[in-house]
Amino acid sequence: MSEASVRAYFAAHAPDVSIIDQGVSTATVMEAAAALGVEPARIAKTLSLRVGDQVILVCARGDARLSNGKAKAALGAKPRMLGAHEVE
Repeated sequence: MSEASVRAYFAAHAPDVSIIDQGVSTATVMEAAAALGVEPARIAKTLSLRVGDQVILVCARGDARLSNGKAKAALGAKPRMLGAHEVE
């Protein structure tokens, strides 16, 4: 998702929500934590996963790791990260 598409979405659907540009990259948990002056655990990250035919989003704290075994047990199938060609 590009910055332009996010700005366009908010302009159309939530014009009262302002976007705060940090002026530096926040693409990774470590970059976001550094930009905001917080520890990585205070950053929320979203994982885009394919589980069978479904695509799901998992929101987790920044320093959390996905346990494939636990995720498979909880979701009923092995989750796979979405490829770049699958993300809009």
